[in-house]
Amino acid sequence: MTRNYTSSRPGTRPLYTPEERARRDASPWTIVQGVLAPLQFVVFLVSLVLVLRFLATGEGAFAAQSSVVIKTLVLYTIMVTGSIWEKRVFGVWLFAPAFFWEDVFSMLVLALHTAYLAGLIGGTWSTTTLMWLALAAYATYVINAAQFLLKLRAARLDAARADPAAGPALAGGTP
Repeated sequence: MTRNYTSSRPGTRPLYTPEERARRDASPWTIVQGVLAPLQFVVFLVSLVLVLRFLATGEGAFAAQSSVVIKTLVLYTIMVTGSIWEKRVFGVWLFAPAFFWEDVFSMLVLALHTAYLAGLIGGTWSTTTLMWLALAAYATYVINAAQFLLKLRAARLDAARADPAAGPALAGGTP
């Protein structure tokens, strides 16, 4: 496949080719990602408060554990729909060059969240150990979310450079 990358920055390629940008903008999965990402962040914030409350007071174990399970299910949902989006836009399910490192780090995020579920279901770890594991998973999630936000910003800057008259509105969409 020949890629037609144009960028106003010499030596760099934009996040999307014109064809990929058109597929991104036409895909209903872009909207799905745009809805799920902030939803996941809200679920994360609520769960983080519950986990920290449990670790500080020893109270609310069930609420904290349930919130981590919900956060993990939302993560799985956004990962599955995100891979569908990546397939529609870039032609691969995961590890498209434009999002390679974000996808690599997403695997760590998934592994830690899945380890939490395995530990919870297996019953071999204490609730406190599980909560610390949840915090490790959440730390990786925050880093991964920052990676995607930086990509979104880069996509907007690329679009603004490509068509300065269009401004930031043209550059919308979710990476």
